[in-house]
Amino acid sequence: MIIEHKENISSDFIGTIIDIEFIGSFDRFYSIDDARRYEDTKLIIFGFMNKEFLHIHCAKGIEGIAELNVKTREIMDSLKTTSLTFAFHCDVTSGVLFHALGFKPFFHGELGTGSTERKADVVKELNISNYDDPFFGDGFACSQAWMNSQFSEAIAHNRACLLTERDILIKRHYKQVLIQPF
Repeated sequence: MIIEHKENISSDFIGTIIDIEFIGSFDRFYSIDDARRYEDTKLIIFGFMNKEFLHIHCAKGIEGIAELNVKTREIMDSLKTTSLTFAFHCDVTSGVLFHALGFKPFFHGELGTGSTERKADVVKELNISNYDDPFFGDGFACSQAWMNSQFSEAIAHNRACLLTERDILIKRHYKQVLIQPF
């Protein structure tokens, strides 16, 4: 089963921002842009927003992950030709989605300035709201909450991430990346 959260918003940007949450670990033997680094991860939340709405899909437990993967693939397929797509760390998002969906998604813009930049630092630097994130930007705490069936808190975290990334996009724009499939 999937839990959905959708809300109408009004924002001044073009494109779609994608933010994911996942469980599992990275194989640090591989570089950050090598999808093998993400083989031991599982997608648990897929959130996306454009200038009109914010939509989050959350797997309700381990048994909901396969359904979430199918739904995410449908959404990503629809975005291929209809929208510019952005993420904060495109390499990580691409790697996790590659293993969940079976293909590496296409991103037009990177919202972070480098693989080691922390979103929390950007939020502080740009004086961006916390948007009621129960984990204050901590994705690991979000995954732990999800594992403990605290789905509403995990969804609130993903919502805050999307809104934060929107503010980053508006305030400092993005770096063109054009991450291509393997």
